[in-house]
Amino acid sequence: MPKWLVTTARLLAVIGVVAIASVAGLIAFRNIVDLDSISESGDSIGSYLQVLGGIYAVLLAFVVIVVWGQFNDARGFVHREANALTDLYRTASGLPPEARDTIQQGLRDYVAAVIADEWQAMTCGDHETIDRVSRRLDRVWSAIHTCMPLNECQHTVYAEVLARFNDLSETRTNRLSAATAKIPTAMNVLLYIGAFIMIGSMYLMPFQKFWLHATVTAALAGAVAHILFLIYDLDTAFAGDYQVDKGPFERARQTFERNR
Repeated sequence: MPKWLVTTARLLAVIGVVAIASVAGLIAFRNIVDLDSISESGDSIGSYLQVLGGIYAVLLAFVVIVVWGQFNDARGFVHREANALTDLYRTASGLPPEARDTIQQGLRDYVAAVIADEWQAMTCGDHETIDRVSRRLDRVWSAIHTCMPLNECQHTVYAEVLARFNDLSETRTNRLSAATAKIPTAMNVLLYIGAFIMIGSMYLMPFQKFWLHATVTAALAGAVAHILFLIYDLDTAFAGDYQVDKGPFERARQTFERNR
């Protein structure tokens, strides 16, 4: 089944469950509370909902911008690391054969480990696996450090290799940092409590016709659930439905194989 279809089905299920739960709560509320007593305070309730809705809308907009920015940053780090890998692999071709072969083999092993092991490890905070993949990159550094250029041309290439390796190390660190960047727990609590209060406050609207009251409440609940689903999913950049693609690393591996 296509991934987008699975994501859509999961999203629609979340929206549907929240909308149905909000209508069920509305039914219970209307059976308990006298609507005539609420109608007398219609203007005050309207003003209250305007203020509450405005505050919660600003909060949602702020969080969406933050998580979308973090997601794009993580995606950018992945692309830059894959480019740094490809540049380093190609540049190392100008080094003495022994060093060249060791470095390029180390980069191939590193990319294979990132794709097969580290991507999953980032989603669950498996630091042992991440450290094991890091040691593959350490072996590449050891090969670079012990390399002895034989002529002026190789000295120039060696300087470029050092620069490319530094770029690779920096982008790897940024990628791993992006994998651990999350919305603070207090912010998540505020988001979900605010959603509960916002949807519950819709019960106070003095609608006489139940179908209209239920439609408005379910629509608001579904919209809020949709936004919270996106926030939760984008906050886990390397997991979930809208996760950062590891395609750049796979393309880098294909480039390595072509260059061999």
